[in-house]
Amino acid sequence: MRGRGGAVKGLRGLIGPRHAGHTVPAAELGALSLPVGDDGVVIGEDSEGRSQLVGFHRSTPYDVLLIGGLWTAQVLALRAAATGSRVVVETGRPHAWVGLAQAAGAGLECITLHDVGRVPPLGATVGSPAVVVRDCGMRPPRGRVVSSPWQSVLTLLPYLSPVAPRLMRAATLVGIQRVSPQEAQQTGRILGLTQTEVDALPTLGDGVTLWCAGGERHWVITHATDAESGLLGTARRMD
Repeated sequence: MRGRGGAVKGLRGLIGPRHAGHTVPAAELGALSLPVGDDGVVIGEDSEGRSQLVGFHRSTPYDVLLIGGLWTAQVLALRAAATGSRVVVETGRPHAWVGLAQAAGAGLECITLHDVGRVPPLGATVGSPAVVVRDCGMRPPRGRVVSSPWQSVLTLLPYLSPVAPRLMRAATLVGIQRVSPQEAQQTGRILGLTQTEVDALPTLGDGVTLWCAGGERHWVITHATDAESGLLGTARRMD
């Protein structure tokens, strides 16, 4: 499948802000025990087992659209909170999020829930970044709180809807999980996918996402940690 073996480097939408370079003498490389790389939230692995990251903490507005399942959105919310972001969930189904919000911060409000259209100004800064997760159904209204420096927005759509083309064109990064053949064809036209990529979308397994950023394409599978599985269960496309 095209893109499955693509290199990690150079994926503009999937790589977070870079630190200044570091140098290590060759003789000391064996002493390194931690990975050195780009900042961001680990969204999964590519076909060769390499971690893939999304940098939600940015000095410019950043919009992500996920056409997929609630499970993946919740894993991303947990991982964003683990990187120090305040995660704010705007949702019309708080019952689906309340357990996650209560468990995420061990008593601390690192994930907060708000009704649709009731998210307050967040005052995000470089020292207090925020990620807004919009779980507002098939036709999410235009949000009162939009992306801004240090405040990214992740919008979840369960399927393509009349607002999907507008959201896909506006997003910096688009993730597509398993969709119907008809939806795959529509998605392919909007995002400029190859026919091979279009044909693959209806066959994707649970937890597999095609992430698109401009002309970049990358297939990623998200595996839950033991803690995430205990809280959210196994990967699933349908809720």
